Amino acid sequence: MAGLEDGREWAYRVDPYGFERPDDFDYASYEAFFSRYLVVLTRRAIKWSKLLKGKNSIQKSLKDMNRTFPDNVKFRKTADPCLQHTLYNVLVAYGHHNKAVGYCQGMNFIAGYLILITKNEEESFWLLDALIGRILPDYYSPAMLGLKTDQEVLGELVKMKVPAVAELMERHGVMWTLVVSRWFICLFIDILPVETVLRIWDCLFYEGSKIIFRVALTLIKQHQAFILEATNFPDICDKFKQITKGTFVTECHTFMQKIFTEPGSLSMATIDKLRETCREKVLSQG
Repeated sequence: MAGLEDGREWAYRVDPYGFERPDDFDYASYEAFFSRYLVVLTRRAIKWSKLLKGKNSIQKSLKDMNRTFPDNVKFRKTADPCLQHTLYNVLVAYGHHNKAVGYCQGMNFIAGYLILITKNEEESFWLLDALIGRILPDYYSPAMLGLKTDQEVLGELVKMKVPAVAELMERHGVMWTLVVSRWFICLFIDILPVETVLRIWDCLFYEGSKIIFRVALTLIKQHQAFILEATNFPDICDKFKQITKGTFVTECHTFMQKIFTEPGSLSMATIDKLRETCREKVLSQG
């Protein structure tokens, strides 16, 4: 009986995606949120099933590569099945498919999430290809030119939309790459709660890379007063870690509504123009 109770307690400490919850996890707030969110999930599942019905044609591909997700029970070697093997296959297959990229830091997290959601190697492979090859070109190439460019673009957008924060960063000599690089490289994995990341990815696949800027600007603008309390370099870095935690990002449905209102107008024409100038800047620095 004690063993059964221990098993139930262990299961409660692991979220539905296999990630272990921290000791200070607020179960009461999460349960209250999720009971409301289940209604949204059900509604969205019905909508997606209608959209996807009869449109599931994916070509077959060979696969093979090994990487781990140590904080997820489904990726541990003791798991049955162990998703490390699936992750290995997807990453090696993609390395063969896109030799210009091969394997780059951060890809294991993205492929791992795709595997957790699709539970299918082939679908994960093609979704990874869509992200790396089409939606986020040059993010994961050896020079990471696209990634470096978009971090500079975010800096320019903050100057336009949250100038006080941009001025603070400049005054203390804090480069944007120091505080947001993991947001871009990992597409908010291990930065924001799982449900919120998945909602962001829905929009990322549908609307493209503009969504990353919307999320980043929303986090910064929503917490502008908090960030401006910083008085030195390390304090600024700490504030940027703190703004990715709490109720604001846990309430994913409300958060996703905010990203389309908080930053205001944000056209692809503006982003493309900024990318052009920022790319030149990055190349000149290289």
